Amino acid sequence: MAENIAGRVGRIISGSLNALVDAVEGAAPEVVMEQAIREIDDAVDDVRLELGKTSAAKHLANKRLAEKNSEHERLGKSIEVALDEGRDDLAEAAVESQLDIEAQIPVLEQTIVDCNEREKELEGFIAALKGKKREMREELKRFAESRKIEAGEPSADGGTNTGNSVNKAIDDATSAFDRVLENSGGVPGLGGPKAENAARLAELEQLAHDNRVKERLAAIKSARKG
Repeated sequence: MAENIAGRVGRIISGSLNALVDAVEGAAPEVVMEQAIREIDDAVDDVRLELGKTSAAKHLANKRLAEKNSEHERLGKSIEVALDEGRDDLAEAAVESQLDIEAQIPVLEQTIVDCNEREKELEGFIAALKGKKREMREELKRFAESRKIEAGEPSADGGTNTGNSVNKAIDDATSAFDRVLENSGGVPGLGGPKAENAARLAELEQLAHDNRVKERLAAIKSARKG
């Protein structure tokens, strides 16, 4: 889609049927209104699709978080066993794995929080679109009733060539409607970081990581003695 979901929903909710009918010159107002209502249905379908993707992402993040917590706990027990057996090398490897897990857990937790917020936002979009659709239906109903009152009698053409006339009106209105609603935007790209001294920085990061492993292992040993 050219528009993001928030922009599209905002445009629809803030739009006015009267302004849209005025903008689409030469088209039957009823057809323009019906086209506007159909666009709401399309938007609801798109929001529901996005909601499904968000719910799936949250489910996956919850599953991965539970797995990581269980693995962290299991590694903690393995560290104790390794130390009991005098295998500092195995305990060190387990501590390293624990640190890797601890780096991932906050990301998974934030993903879950973000998904929860996104779900609420999307559910709000759906509720707002449904409310707007009900309003449009009422406006369309009132407009049709007012036209009947003004006419006071059936169409003078007695129904001849009605199908062709209606089809042409729909085609004209749809084309004009699409032009009125056309909207797009872009976001400029960002450049990547410089790669100078990459090898030295990588070596420094590894040294810092190894130091954290040794510090964690020393803390575990100290706690066991206490």
